[in-house]
Amino acid sequence: MKIVTVVGARPQFIKAATVSRAIAEQGDCVEVMIHTGQHFDANMSDVFFQELEIPKPAYSLGVGGGTHGQNTGRMIEAIEAVLLKERPDAVLVYGDTDSTLAGALAAAKLHVPIVHVEAGLRSFNRAMPEEINRKLTDHLSDLLLTPNQQGIQNLALEGITGSQVINVGDVMFDAALYFGERAEKTSKILQTLSLEPKEYWLATVHRQENTDDPQRLRPRRRDVPRPHRRDRRQARAVRQPAPSLHPGPARLGADRRPQGEAFRTADRRRRAESDQSAARLRLPQALPVCHRALQHRRASPAPSR
Repeated sequence: MKIVTVVGARPQFIKAATVSRAIAEQGDCVEVMIHTGQHFDANMSDVFFQELEIPKPAYSLGVGGGTHGQNTGRMIEAIEAVLLKERPDAVLVYGDTDSTLAGALAAAKLHVPIVHVEAGLRSFNRAMPEEINRKLTDHLSDLLLTPNQQGIQNLALEGITGSQVINVGDVMFDAALYFGERAEKTSKILQTLSLEPKEYWLATVHRQENTDDPQRLRPRRRDVPRPHRRDRRQARAVRQPAPSLHPGPARLGADRRPQGEAFRTADRRRRAESDQSAARLRLPQALPVCHRALQHRRASPAPSR
């Protein structure tokens, strides 16, 4: 069985590090990886392939740096050419980026079955391009692998049910377990940044509604988490945060994305459920089940939705 995997952004590289390792352990699966180039800087791409030991992509498309529409259109054209050449049994896509949607659209037009890892997640904010990407990809996919039970419920509300929907747990949690243990032994990042263990706060900021607004980037006292009661005696002054930024696609118009406590509460609930489901079922252990399901899907007519 030949699987073409489409990646292009940092979260997908991390997920691929886990899933590609599991695919390699399946004796009858061959993976061909396409890197669209959505994230193209060495610190945004190359370092992940090196440190996470991800197989070198068979195809590097070099598409990146444009608007969402420009990138997606160029990716579809380039991915289609690869699929016509490789003639895979399935196309595997991750998450909700432009690369995800481009891979799904290219596969759907060629009637190649689509496997979507991290299916069913919803922010319920259609002003976010990621929300559009994930919903369209889910409705194009033949095998939908959700990270939690909420994903299954979200898909059911949109009319997607049945054996093609499988809760496999959170792939990012798998990666955190595997690479966290390795980092404990080999990482030198604390020494590089002159940090002491448990004496710093790590904050990641990447959503455009935050990174594009200087006022939102400015740290506020209420944004800094308070240490747990048992840690307060040991807690020292919080270091001045240093923002970690990366280039993003060009965007037209003002940012109109709504914010609110409802979105933050839903995100916290989703993460808690995701951790619990991942503890029950890891994707590597579920991969043979997914493999059989996909083979069954190929032999059966597509269900109506």
